[in-house]
Amino acid sequence: MSVIEEKPEPDDVQATSPAEDEPAGAKKSGWRESVLLVLAGVAVAVLARLFVLDSFWIPSESMEDTLLINDRVIVNRLSGDLGRGEVVVFKGWDGSTTIKRVIGIGGDHMKCCDAKGRITVNGVALDEESYLNPQDFPSQKKFDLTVPKGRLWLMGDHRAASEDSRAFMDDGYHGTISTDDVIGRAFMLYWPLSRVGTLPVPETFSKVR
Repeated sequence: MSVIEEKPEPDDVQATSPAEDEPAGAKKSGWRESVLLVLAGVAVAVLARLFVLDSFWIPSESMEDTLLINDRVIVNRLSGDLGRGEVVVFKGWDGSTTIKRVIGIGGDHMKCCDAKGRITVNGVALDEESYLNPQDFPSQKKFDLTVPKGRLWLMGDHRAASEDSRAFMDDGYHGTISTDDVIGRAFMLYWPLSRVGTLPVPETFSKVR
């Protein structure tokens, strides 16, 4: 008499993924962390926009060819001490917001022009070819003055189309504006995309002391 041995049936085994092995609490924790990271990123972006960075639209031709009409630049509101050659956004002489280049700072002796038609700052002639509109002279209006402390002498890069410090020299401050009226330094052109780039300080200003 033959005996047929019945093999015990194996227990049902189901494969589980690592995610299924994780406790429910761990899943919720990871989800919360992701949400918090996103919210933190949004908060940082909003704070940067409100307190550090700003955007400025170029409304006129006064800074051509450095900046053209309808260009957009990023402005750093925490620019610190302002220096010669920087492009700044500020509250203008008529109260409107405008943009120009800092040519002289408090204490600087500004003069136009030397024998070669160049503007001098503290006796140092500026080589403005890298940013001055190619159709312009450094200035067709003469001046010889010292910038008061805490103030800035500003000029557009398109001198023939710029109403700047030269137009207000009889205002009691030699046409300068207070550093308190500066909104920030424009350090990058971001629109249009074909013109994206930085706005560095021209090399010629490093020679002025």
